[in-house]
Amino acid sequence: MAKVVLVTGVSRYLGGIVARKLSETPGITKVIGVDVIPPTHDLGRTTFVRADIRNPMIAKVIENDKVDTVVHMNVIATPTSVGGRSPQKEINVIGTMQLLAACQKATSLKRLVVKSSAAVYGATSRDPAMFSEDMSAKRMPSGGFGKDSVEVEGYVRGFARRRPDIEIVTLRLANVIGPRIRTSMTDYFTLPVIPVPMGYDARLQFVHEDDAVAGMLLATTGSMTGTINVAGEGVLTVMQAVSLARRVPVPIVLQATGPVGGFAKRLGLADFSPDQLSLLAFGRGLDTERMHSVLGLEPRYTTREAFVDFISSTRGRLSSAAGKER
Repeated sequence: MAKVVLVTGVSRYLGGIVARKLSETPGITKVIGVDVIPPTHDLGRTTFVRADIRNPMIAKVIENDKVDTVVHMNVIATPTSVGGRSPQKEINVIGTMQLLAACQKATSLKRLVVKSSAAVYGATSRDPAMFSEDMSAKRMPSGGFGKDSVEVEGYVRGFARRRPDIEIVTLRLANVIGPRIRTSMTDYFTLPVIPVPMGYDARLQFVHEDDAVAGMLLATTGSMTGTINVAGEGVLTVMQAVSLARRVPVPIVLQATGPVGGFAKRLGLADFSPDQLSLLAFGRGLDTERMHSVLGLEPRYTTREAFVDFISSTRGRLSSAAGKER
C-alpha cells in the first residue's frame, strides 16, 4: 500500500485532481505534488514542491521524503500549452529520463505508475478492430505526442529491467474528455465548423475525466502491474460525434486536413497534429478486458456518455476555463 506518494504534473488538471484525491485516501500519509509552476486549483492536503523533473535535483525530493510511490502524470499532449513542440518533447522525454534516473537511485521506491496514451498504437487503415496491450502499432507514430509516448514507454521498460524489484503499471488512456478538461480533441469538437476527412468516418473511443482519475487512483493504491488500456465502453464515429455536438461538418480531402489544421492552430481555435489527423481518418479501438479484470475499473461513463457530458458543458460557450491537458 502506498504511504508516501509523489505526483508529477500537478499544475495540470488531471495531475492536480489525482494528487488531491490521493491526499484524501486513507492509509496514504503524505502526497507531494511536483511541477514547475504553482497550481491554480486546490490540491487538498498535497504538499506542493516547485521542481522541474528535467533537473536531477528531483532525486533529492524523492530521497528526502523517502517516497515509496511515484505517479508520473507530466506527459504533455498539447505543444501549444507549453510553448511549442521543442519544450513539449523536452518535458515528455528528457523529463521522463531524469525522473526515472532519480527513481533508479531511490532505495525507498516500491511502485511506479505512468500515465501513457493509446496514441502509442498510432492510427492506420491496417489496424485491428481493437488493440490489446500486447499489440504494437502497424505504423509507429512519426512525431508529436504519439512518438513521445512510445519513447516514454521504452524508457519505462528499460527502467523495469534495471529495477526488477519495483512494481510498475502503465495506463494507456483513450482520449480523455469531460466537462472540465480541455484538450486538442475537445477544442476540435467545439469548432463552429468542423473539418472532417472526406470519405472516412472513423470510430473513436473516449474515457471520461472522472474515470481516468479513478483508474490512476486504482493503479496507485493497488498491486497490479503491467500495461493496461483504459477507455469507456463502445465507440462513436466522427460524424456521430459531430452530430451530438450540433456542429456543421465540412468534408475535406485527407491531404488538405493538414493545412486546415495548421490554419486553425494559428487562429488559436484548435491544436491539430499529424497523430490527431490520422485518428480522425482511421480511428482506433481499445480492448479493455484487462481494465476490468486486472485494474478493477468499471467506468461510470461509456464513450457516448462521456462525450455527451463534455458537449453538454460547452453549450453556449466555445472555450473552457479549465487548464490545457492531455
